[in-house]
Amino acid sequence: MRYLFFALFTTLLIFVFGFCEKKSIKIAPENEVITDNPIGKKSVKKDTIRNVETATQASDFVSYAKTLTGTPYLYGSVNPEKGLDCSGFINAVSNHFGIKVPRSSVEFTNFGTTVETSNAKPGDLILFTGTDPGKRIVGHMGIIINNLNGEVEFIHSSSGNAKGVIVSDLSGYYETRLVKIIRIFPTAANEVAV
Repeated sequence: MRYLFFALFTTLLIFVFGFCEKKSIKIAPENEVITDNPIGKKSVKKDTIRNVETATQASDFVSYAKTLTGTPYLYGSVNPEKGLDCSGFINAVSNHFGIKVPRSSVEFTNFGTTVETSNAKPGDLILFTGTDPGKRIVGHMGIIINNLNGEVEFIHSSSGNAKGVIVSDLSGYYETRLVKIIRIFPTAANEVAV
């Protein structure tokens, strides 16, 4: 009886799976992904997918940073509920997305990928000297939120007259202190972008 049950079960499985629709597998070149959708199969370049994911990450990064506008300046703090210093602001935004970054502004000097000001995108980090522009050591930083025809806007936690998280233009005082702009995207959660 036991063998009869096994034989019937095996026959049933063969019958059921024997009439299932067969799907063929198409192997794409290394730089493409094959998607299957109701309209049909479509080949998409992996770089396109990666660029969309990166743009979304950077957009979310900037959107969250803007929610902290008005947070007071507090030296040494990474806690938005109490206040933030400039690198604490970058840490608070990064930590929100599980991105590990250095704690102090000077540690960002050799972090990420340097980009030209004209190629700066929202989500890139902008690094400045401290209050003495003669010393080319990073001492202040922010997040680029716009670059419209070379007119860069960034959000940062300022210890100056504004005392807190504000949006500024890259002109005048800040332009003389610019050290460089770095890109930390693409990055995966819990990955340091070096």
